[in-house]
Amino acid sequence: MKEIRLNAAAPEKPAPGAPCNGCGVCCALSPCPLSRFLLGHRQGVCPALSWQGARYWCGLIEAPRGGARFLPRALRLRWIGAGLGCDCDAELL
Repeated sequence: MKEIRLNAAAPEKPAPGAPCNGCGVCCALSPCPLSRFLLGHRQGVCPALSWQGARYWCGLIEAPRGGARFLPRALRLRWIGAGLGCDCDAELL
């Protein structure tokens, strides 16, 4: 079992298939293809995971730096699976 620590004010993880609500669980558990490609990130909490307001955001989408700036936003969104619904089946305790 893997332990992750997220902001206590983060929204509860949605059910698989439900729209993303910024809970941060998926990005804290494993890297997305975009993080792997641009950051070389292979495990653990994504370094681009950012807490803003009352939810988590992807820094590679919302505040791109480095190589991310040169990829079209639509491509970056596709690589993180935006708009496809929650694909994280982790069970939280």
